[in-house]
Amino acid sequence: MSNMSKPIKKKVPLLTELRTKKDIYLMILPFSIAFLIFTVAPVLFAVVMSFTNYNVIQTPGFLGLENYINLFLNDDLFMTALQNTFIMAIITGPVGFLLSFTMAWMLCELPDKVRIFMTVVLYGPSLAGNAYMIWGLIFADDSNGFINSWLMRLGVMDSAVLWLHDAKYMMTIILIVQLWMSFGVGFLSFIAGLQGVDRSQLEAGMVDGITNRWQELWYIVLPSMKPVLLFGSIMSITGAYSISGSALTGFPSTGYATHSIVDHLGDYGTTRLEMGYASAIAVVLFILMVGSNKLIQKFLRKVGT
Repeated sequence: MSNMSKPIKKKVPLLTELRTKKDIYLMILPFSIAFLIFTVAPVLFAVVMSFTNYNVIQTPGFLGLENYINLFLNDDLFMTALQNTFIMAIITGPVGFLLSFTMAWMLCELPDKVRIFMTVVLYGPSLAGNAYMIWGLIFADDSNGFINSWLMRLGVMDSAVLWLHDAKYMMTIILIVQLWMSFGVGFLSFIAGLQGVDRSQLEAGMVDGITNRWQELWYIVLPSMKPVLLFGSIMSITGAYSISGSALTGFPSTGYATHSIVDHLGDYGTTRLEMGYASAIAVVLFILMVGSNKLIQKFLRKVGT
């Protein structure tokens, strides 16, 4: 019995590919140039600078791995920032992601006008540029603060609580604010993805034996939304690792209770101007974000299987 030969795909020369699809490449050229200049180039520059003692004024000198060694072995404050960032990311990332998706799923069951109104209400806080100022007024440390004034008026306490300067409360308040602001672009993408699910698939699922909404969600809705879920997870992770506690609790925070990697990066990059060391911090933060995204992608591949 003779073996049937498989058709061999001919490789198209690069110049021929560019010539035949030049209109497509011309359309993406402006974005590609901007992406290379404003995203790829700064990342590569930070990686190179992380191996130097660059301080903006003097010529950079090569240090090898010294910045990274000092970061993990000699910088106790960085380890505190790393711990605080992990706490913030583990809570606000997954919880914010699940909260956004759950609310989007529930809103899609409402009439159109009610859904649009509730979407605007939930999405609005993520657009508020002065969100930290608003929460600063709510948790103000004096008796004029919204929380303090109400608790004192109700007789719950006699004196004002230092919400933003007491290490017992600071981390909790930061987590509350971040969850409040988690209904951002990912939330809108979830609503769009849920609205785009093919209704015929849901009807076919009922014929094939799906008996409740949870099975419908797991076996039909989530698999059809994998790209949207991936985008939402990236937005949640990026937001979780980008938290800056100093925006609300001041810098440095009491006992460094809310000191994050972003705060540590800002300290060395903008205050001390130790750009080489700050670049090493930025590279570590970048690796954490990429690693977390890889884990999320691995999990999402199992959805609906």
